[in-house]
Parts: sequence; C-alpha cells; structure tokens
Amino acid sequence: MKSPRPIRAALDRVLANDSTVKMVREPGKPRGKMSSYAYFVQTCREEHKKKHPEASVNFSEFSKKCSERWKPLTAKEKGKFEDLARQDKVRYEREMMNYVPASGGKKKRFKDPNAPKRPPSAFFVFCAEYRPKVKEESPGLTIGDTAKRLGEMWNGTASEDKQPFEKKAAKLKEKYEKVKTQ
Repeated sequence: MKSPRPIRAALDRVLANDSTVKMVREPGKPRGKMSSYAYFVQTCREEHKKKHPEASVNFSEFSKKCSERWKPLTAKEKGKFEDLARQDKVRYEREMMNYVPASGGKKKRFKDPNAPKRPPSAFFVFCAEYRPKVKEESPGLTIGDTAKRLGEMWNGTASEDKQPFEKKAAKLKEKYEKVKTQ
C-alpha cells in the first residue's frame, strides 16, 4: 500500500494556498451530502482562517484538533451541526430525484438471479481438482498463497497435460450455452 504522505502533503498545500480540492464529478450530478461533523470541521476552518489568515495549516494536526474539539461537545452543541446535515440531506435527496445520469456512463445492469452461472475456465477446473491436494500438502497456507501455488502449478504444466482440463471446460461451456439459449 502506498504511503498517505503525498496525499497529506497535497492537502497541506491546498489548505496553505487557500484553494479548494476539485473532486471530479459527473457534470450536473448533485454535490454529496455533508455530515454534521463535516459542517463542524468547515466551521473550525473558517474560524481558523479569520484568526490566522496567513498561516499554513498542517492537515493532520488540524484534523486532530477538530476531532478533539468535537468529542466533548454536548448533544445540544452538536445539534446545530446535525440540523445543517439534515437540511443538506433533504437538499441532496431532492436534487437526486431530479437527477438523470448522463448516457454512456456506467449503468448497473440487472442480473437475473435465475440465470445460469458462467462455466469455469480450464484453469479453474484445474484448481478445483488440485486445491485439496495443495491444502493437504501445506495446511497452513492462506487462500492467497494457495491460489499462487495453483497458478505456479498451472503455468508449469505442459500444454498436453492441460488438455483434459481444457476439454472439460469446453464441455461445460457448451452446456452453459445450451442452457443460456433456452
């Protein structure tokens, strides 16, 4: 995993330059709803800017201080921010009701729960046969390590030894195609 430092440094620069982070969003899509805590942090940032207009802000330190200030607030004190969040949620829901996604974008396709399952490839047929043997030989392997070992075994297998698995996969595919067209 990459270190979060470049992101933190970028956010420090953004806060220091008093510019805003531009999120890439589909044109016309409503801005997301804000939480009560997000409204609180926004208020903290505005207060900080008024007191220290020229100061650069270390994002992680600023976040920690905001969090420390948020935790001891009473329910009544948080209520103002929760009201803002509720109003923003209403705004968001209203805008989303009128929002029509642009065509050509990613659309979630409906999946028929009764549709036949796609057939496994030759490699997966191979894995189904050899996975118990690999687990028996090395019981402590994680799922990922088992998959790696099976991949190495498949890559090390000669093409003529792969034929039975490829034939079985082809038969399963034929059966799938037949069921799919009915």
